[in-house]
This record gives sequence, C-alpha cells and structure tokens, in this order.
Amino acid sequence: MLNEFNALESKIAQAVALCRSLREENTLLRQQLAAAEAEKKRLVERMDTARERLEQLAQRLPEGETAIP
Repeated sequence: MLNEFNALESKIAQAVALCRSLREENTLLRQQLAAAEAEKKRLVERMDTARERLEQLAQRLPEGETAIP
C-alpha cells in the first residue's frame, strides 16, 4: 500500500511539474503573440504611410505623360 501511495505521489508531482511547465510556455507564447501583433500593427501603419505618399506623388505627375517611352 505504501508503494501505491508513493507511485501516486510521484504521478501527482509529475502532473504538477507539467502544469507549471505548460503555464510558463503559455506565458511565453502570449508574450510572443503580443510582440508579433505589435509588429504587424507597426508594419500596417508603415504600409499605409507609404501608400499615402505614393498616391500624393501620383497626383503630382502630369496627366497624359508616361514615365516609360
């Protein structure tokens, strides 16, 4: 019976260790996701700025002329 308790205690300890490990991994993954989302937002803003600049430059081009002969 003592052996059964020891085995059960060992299994519980393994489950607790796994739970801790998964929580740490989850925290890390959440941080990585937040960083990726922030980077995506920054890149979208840069693309929007570039698009606006290109549209402004396109409006300044003379009508009826092409850049390529």
